[in-house]
Amino acid sequence: MDEFLNRRWLVIPTSITGSIDFSQVLDTNASTLRYSVDGTETFVKYETNTVTASYTVDYINAETNETGSYTIEAGVYGRPSSIYLTEYTEYNHEEILTLLSTEAWTQPMIIE
Repeated sequence: MDEFLNRRWLVIPTSITGSIDFSQVLDTNASTLRYSVDGTETFVKYETNTVTASYTVDYINAETNETGSYTIEAGVYGRPSSIYLTEYTEYNHEEILTLLSTEAWTQPMIIE
């Protein structure tokens, strides 16, 4: 089983690292990000939670004893809201490993 089943990576241009809300991703700050060899791209990682079917939650307010309910809609939750997913590609674990093994992300080792 893949231990990163719910983890996602979003490759973004380095020019927008200043707009990252680091409270919404698993990275600490811009200096802890990994950058492409040419320095033009980086990525952030985050955990997602997929809700496959909408459901309703009933509750009782402990202070007023009033009842209420709210609906959790089906969808994927946990994505950072400060980054536009429609503009950049989101990767799963296998996909990001493949990308990071390319020469754009890893300089070839020189053996003397």
